[in-house]
Amino acid sequence: MGIAEIRLDADDVVRAEVRMSEKMEGGPGVAHGGWTAAVFDEVIGQVPRLYGVLSVTKTLTVNYRRPVPIGRDLVVEAAVTARHDGRWELTGRLVLESTGAELATASGTWIERDPGHFDRHRAWLREQDAFAPARPS
Repeated sequence: MGIAEIRLDADDVVRAEVRMSEKMEGGPGVAHGGWTAAVFDEVIGQVPRLYGVLSVTKTLTVNYRRPVPIGRDLVVEAAVTARHDGRWELTGRLVLESTGAELATASGTWIERDPGHFDRHRAWLREQDAFAPARPS
């Protein structure tokens, strides 16, 4: 996805340097909107982890302000707006590194999970497979 490093800075803002490759082009010279959403999900979703908490995305809303140019240095910033009852309300913004011009913003909710979360999901999926109709050969 072009994410170089994700770090938690002293001001409690998570920052990541990003550069999109031409493989993710949506329109001429600009990013596909799905790439922008995926980068937000990855970077914003790291906020709880950087605080030592496992979480998963519940909701993510992206507001596209300007087309995201290919081949430019970009920065994603993410921060906690609220945390309560195992829910993290998080926000982010994608900017041009050179000028700080805002290209997109995002907000969402991440839910805390315990280490057994993914094991329980795999078990649930095995149960679903047991009920799935057989596919013709």
